[in-house]
Amino acid sequence: MNKLPLYRWLDQMGEAFGAPGVEPRWTSSVKEAVGTAYSASSRIWFTASHGVLNEIYHPTIDRPQIRDMEFLVTDGETFVHEEKRDLATTFEYIHPEAMGVRYVNSDPQGRYALTKEIICDPHHAVVLQKVWLTGLEDLLPRLKIYALLAPHLDGGGAANSARAVDVAGRKVLLAWKDSASLAMAASCGFSRVSCGFVGASDGWQDLMDNFRMEWEFGSATDGNLAVMGELNTDGAREFTLAIGVGSSLHTALQKAVGSLTTPFERSRERFIEQWKRAASPEWLAAKAGDGGRLMRTSHNVLLGHEDKSYPGAFVASASIPWGQIKGDDDLGGYHLVWTRDMVQTASALLACGRAETARRALVYLACTQQPNGGFAQNFWIDGTPYWSGEQLDEVAFPIILAWRLWKADGLGDLDIFPFVERAAGYLVRSAPITHQERWEENAGYSPSTLAAVISGIICAAEMARAHESFELAVFLEEFADWVERHLEDWTVTNNGVLDPEIKRHYMRIRPPESGEAYACEDCGKETIHLNNRPPGTRSEFEAREIIDAGFLELVRYGVRRADDPLVVDSLNVVDKIIKRNLPQGPGWLRYNWDGYGQRPDGGPFQTWGQGRVWPLLTGERAHYELAAGKDITPLIKTYEGFATCGQLMPEQVWDEPDRPDTSLKIGAPAGSAVPLVWAHAEYLKLLRSAVDGKVFDRIEAVYQRYSEPAGRSRLHNHLEIYSLHRPIQKIAAGDTLRILDEAKFDVIWSCDGWKTRQSVPSRSLGSAGYAVDIHPKREAGSQGSGLSWTLHWPEQDRWLGSNVEIAIEAK
Repeated sequence: MNKLPLYRWLDQMGEAFGAPGVEPRWTSSVKEAVGTAYSASSRIWFTASHGVLNEIYHPTIDRPQIRDMEFLVTDGETFVHEEKRDLATTFEYIHPEAMGVRYVNSDPQGRYALTKEIICDPHHAVVLQKVWLTGLEDLLPRLKIYALLAPHLDGGGAANSARAVDVAGRKVLLAWKDSASLAMAASCGFSRVSCGFVGASDGWQDLMDNFRMEWEFGSATDGNLAVMGELNTDGAREFTLAIGVGSSLHTALQKAVGSLTTPFERSRERFIEQWKRAASPEWLAAKAGDGGRLMRTSHNVLLGHEDKSYPGAFVASASIPWGQIKGDDDLGGYHLVWTRDMVQTASALLACGRAETARRALVYLACTQQPNGGFAQNFWIDGTPYWSGEQLDEVAFPIILAWRLWKADGLGDLDIFPFVERAAGYLVRSAPITHQERWEENAGYSPSTLAAVISGIICAAEMARAHESFELAVFLEEFADWVERHLEDWTVTNNGVLDPEIKRHYMRIRPPESGEAYACEDCGKETIHLNNRPPGTRSEFEAREIIDAGFLELVRYGVRRADDPLVVDSLNVVDKIIKRNLPQGPGWLRYNWDGYGQRPDGGPFQTWGQGRVWPLLTGERAHYELAAGKDITPLIKTYEGFATCGQLMPEQVWDEPDRPDTSLKIGAPAGSAVPLVWAHAEYLKLLRSAVDGKVFDRIEAVYQRYSEPAGRSRLHNHLEIYSLHRPIQKIAAGDTLRILDEAKFDVIWSCDGWKTRQSVPSRSLGSAGYAVDIHPKREAGSQGSGLSWTLHWPEQDRWLGSNVEIAIEAK
């Protein structure tokens, strides 16, 4: 057989390794990802799909250590089979309580099968695969099995190195890059090994030439690599393969070889024992529609995404959306800590009765809080920031988590109030405009963000009062009341265009205004730019043209009642515009005209695409329906229907007719993240809410203050707030004007055109900064009606340099 022409080679290689000189690519995520595992003591996790090992993560780096590991099988004469492409795969977990996986990869002609069990070593950073070969007796002696691995150390395909070494007479393959190392060894040993460059001298290309391994390169350095070893089965029908990772060649080698000295069966037994210690909350299964299968997997997925070298660090997913097209210039993926996703995870574990686990998450957040009280948009597990966006809900959620643990008596000896006070101060200084809302794309007034901000500040106020910080508690409550008072001013259009029958509804986000800070006739006509739109298509929209269901967070936390007419009307618009009916039941898009998703032709998202259905939004809708007093059993079953055969919840599912050319099926996972931990957390909280008969996330102090008539009658509705980063132009006669600033200041003000003046020093509010209240006496409409002031910062002896003018209008 001659060497393949380059174009045919590229066609056959597809997304497996890429072209010469191009980084190795991820296994396609179009098909279902169905395996994930984590060993609490071994401090390592892996993901698997298509019957092969996709990724290994090590906590010291938290970036993928391999891109792909699979077996190649050949008879040496007529065929060579690649597991993920040529063999039929079935899947199951090795135990209902353990996140180890079992694959059976079978020859389509029924001649042989590879059965594999994949677990983590219970005590070391090693992934173990036990492999059994079965089949026709006249064929098995002629089969040769090769282990092919593409190292992707420190998250990058470039600059990897590898070599073969001899350990006590057995060949072992090593790979390294910077401070990350990997070793691959087999219980039966390798009869031959080779280290090659992808597309030039790798083992895959060698076998495809003539079904035989002819290359034995001892090393390959500084490139995109693939290493391969021929299993020395010598007639045996089973063997164990170990892949160890570490911070040095010696540690990786010692772990891999050392793990093979313990019989796999014993390691498997210990692995299952460890998972049994973290028993699933079986009482939640009473409200499940599948007998608790998704509940058990969801519980384990959440636990499996906590790092043990950095306790409490929960990553968003051990996957990278559309990873098959990602390069070294995009290392982030979802194996990062997002405060939002992490608090969702911790809250779900608290709903499962795991207060100690949730407390670890809170301690981790306390250790990563920035000096100003905020948090990075996301960060590596060691706390190093990755992206630089500022999201107010990611500051509010940690406060809410602290409050929940406090109410559940789950804080132990942790004094969390300084942490809460700093975060609340950040919200006061920054709200109501967020740099990014929960979809991390636009700035402005977001209903979902403001729901979290109001709730977080009320939680902080309740904790402040418990710590006898009464002045701070009142100040925080008044600030939250001010935000709540203007929710509709900032986030509702009175002239909607999405449904001719409904003119007034919540918008996804209203951009920061220029001019009037509150409601105006043109509210909603401001322009927002949508990212990820296809080339040549519209990307600028009026705010009133874009809707999502983020306003349901107002109901979830108790800021608005489920039967609020504005909520009901907005929900009708949502169902008309972004609801999709799938085989499992109803699903919802993030928002209309979303470009983050699989392309219309089924291709992966690459800077643009088309947003698809997010299963977690079905969970959010179910929470709303529960709050509205409706039966949510059908929605629970719909949610469960979105899970893969391995009970993993995808970020997005394909919402169009099947595309056999891309393996996309309606209602099945698209190419984005699988699993999405947030989706599993939402499901667990949904079961807890169903068991309790009320929304688990509801904050009673918020609900009683804003949704109960008695609470609303006591609100502080006489206050307007001014800061230099968000000025206002007018106040109502009789209202109090509160001026805020981060530094100590004096305000010099007049209500009569500077015929008289008053000077008032600011009062300290801790991390929230400083404040002055002005009570103008003159009624609107009289001569000289209006308020003028300027500011002086005494510690810097600095003046504002101009006067601020605000009109006083009749109520």
